[in-house]
Amino acid sequence: MIIHPNFDPVALSLGPLQLRWYGFMYLLAFAAAWLLARRRVYLGQRYADETGRDWTKQQADDLIAWCCLGAVTGGRIGYVVFYNLSLFLADPLEIFRVWHGGMSFHGGLLGVLAAFGLYFRKTGKTFLQTSDFTAPLVHIGLFFGRIGNFINGELWGTPSNAPWAVLFPHAGSLPRHPSQLYEAVLEGLVLFAVLWTLSAKKRPAGLISGCFALLYCLFRFLVEFVREPDVHLGYLAFGWLTMGQILCLPLILVGLLLIAHARRA
Repeated sequence: MIIHPNFDPVALSLGPLQLRWYGFMYLLAFAAAWLLARRRVYLGQRYADETGRDWTKQQADDLIAWCCLGAVTGGRIGYVVFYNLSLFLADPLEIFRVWHGGMSFHGGLLGVLAAFGLYFRKTGKTFLQTSDFTAPLVHIGLFFGRIGNFINGELWGTPSNAPWAVLFPHAGSLPRHPSQLYEAVLEGLVLFAVLWTLSAKKRPAGLISGCFALLYCLFRFLVEFVREPDVHLGYLAFGWLTMGQILCLPLILVGLLLIAHARRA
């Protein structure tokens, strides 16, 4: 059993200003996406393959800025709609109190897709070209986000007797699966390695986007079995089905359809 260090959620204090660990992880995520976008542009120009070909640095910079705005806005709205609508109906101003926590990956994804819709026509790219360019850039950010969850001691897993089980400070007296770290490795590092390697080769449009949707949701669906559901939601059906798993189901279908479309192409 491992005892959680119970980190201070504030990473840095400058008088009345506070930088929390979770916010710091968002900054790292956006910085990583920007650096990787620049790298993809460079590789595309160097090897003349589809990895970022015809994307300029300015286009990549603008795209990342739009995606960051969409991810934050969509992530917050998604959490409100999918996970805690009653709270925000009772107190609408709570949506602006982001320091209280509450972001949704699926909402963030919808926000990014909306940003694509507003931006991709300006570049002369298709929607799938834009999504294929962006998909490999987000997973290091997902890794940082889950590390932030672990530092905050939140979103812990179900009770476990595994030797790596963690005793979280606010999760009772039972050690639990560090599900945040499982997601950091699978949805962050493993998926980044797969998509980055795939994006370095010539491939039909939509293949990377399809692999992103399918693999992310498969990893998330599996980890949800050892992740404690939100207290105010609990399991939604069968004694095991969670909101996260329900939100993954349509994306699994989308991923399969995109991969099938790419294979036909």
